[in-house]
Amino acid sequence: MEPLFSDISYLDYLENFITENRSEGFKRVLENRTKHFTVAVEDLYQLHNTSAVMRSCEVFGIQELHVVEERFGKKIDKEIAMGAQKWVDINRFDSNQDCITNLKQRGYRIIATTPHDNDCLLEDFDITQPAAIFFGTERLGLSDEVMQQADGFLKIPMVGFTESLNISVSAAIILQNISTRLRNSDLDWKLSDAEMIEKRIDWARKSIKDIDYITRLYLEKNKKED
Repeated sequence: MEPLFSDISYLDYLENFITENRSEGFKRVLENRTKHFTVAVEDLYQLHNTSAVMRSCEVFGIQELHVVEERFGKKIDKEIAMGAQKWVDINRFDSNQDCITNLKQRGYRIIATTPHDNDCLLEDFDITQPAAIFFGTERLGLSDEVMQQADGFLKIPMVGFTESLNISVSAAIILQNISTRLRNSDLDWKLSDAEMIEKRIDWARKSIKDIDYITRLYLEKNKKED
């Protein structure tokens, strides 16, 4: 994290350029944000699905989305995302393995979403441990790399003839369930104070026109005072 994004004085300075309602709105939303769960999407060919998953992350308080771009480049569909790209952190990876390794190093269980009969049902999913929920391609599902290295498997219970759901719909159902259960639990699921300050600065910067000029004035002012 850049030093500027942990500078409370810089945050105070930026908040002079946004309304109090907007500043309070940032605090209110961040109170419900979490990194206890995160989401990874693997080479989704249909761009609107990636954007829709991002929108679900934002709506249900998931702060980070990981996008694997091994075969298909990603350019977020702003119309579908409806501004969610401003408020969700997007981490891009060139391969499935890079993404898996990064998440495991950060302490996440790798959870593969599949329709298989013996997988854990959504209502039985253990929310106590940090988990990265992986969603695969529309036609082929998750790669062998993810399936072989997964720490667990998760499925949505279905009772109709259709055996699968659109990826973006699946993500919305799963995230609504686990995020609601998380907020109703006694787990320590919220962002840390440092993470909240970082995001308040980030979001304030994204709300201010000519932010580079505004930041330069702040740095020059501080330099003179030093």
